[in-house]
Amino acid sequence: MPRSLSLAFSLIFFAAFSAAAQSPDAGAPPSAAPTQGAAPPAEVKKPKKVWTNEDIPPTTGGVSVVGDGKSKPQPAPSKPANAQYVASVRKQLDKLQEQIGNIDKQLVDLKNFSAGEPSTSASGIKLNKKYEREPIEVQIRALQSQKKDLESKIDDLLDEARKKGVDSSQLR
Repeated sequence: MPRSLSLAFSLIFFAAFSAAAQSPDAGAPPSAAPTQGAAPPAEVKKPKKVWTNEDIPPTTGGVSVVGDGKSKPQPAPSKPANAQYVASVRKQLDKLQEQIGNIDKQLVDLKNFSAGEPSTSASGIKLNKKYEREPIEVQIRALQSQKKDLESKIDDLLDEARKKGVDSSQLR
């Protein structure tokens, strides 16, 4: 009997402890009976300050702006580009575009070959071509990288011409 009594007492103790832990005001003194020496709660929220036009003092100076509105940047006078330089750039661009066209044709041929379709060349037989040991995918990747290199050269050439004052319409 004493064993069952101690078991019952411990169950009641744990039940009361868990109920007290779950209650929202656990450990807080009852608010119905305030103590005489207790101070009001210290955490009183201050209302947020709302600024209006009356709160801002008037300024005597103007608003600070970067730069001066009176002095506008003058556009650089456009001098005509050297005709010889324009012709040289146009010739280089044509050469690079032709190389990109040849690479595009080779890419189409390789993709058709890997798909089992006939070649795009007229006769289908090219006597001056050699046998390649590289797989088709490797050849395609190599041609694509060559094409990217040529396109970057074109971009660099156009940027250089633009810096020297050549309009893009002059290069067409």
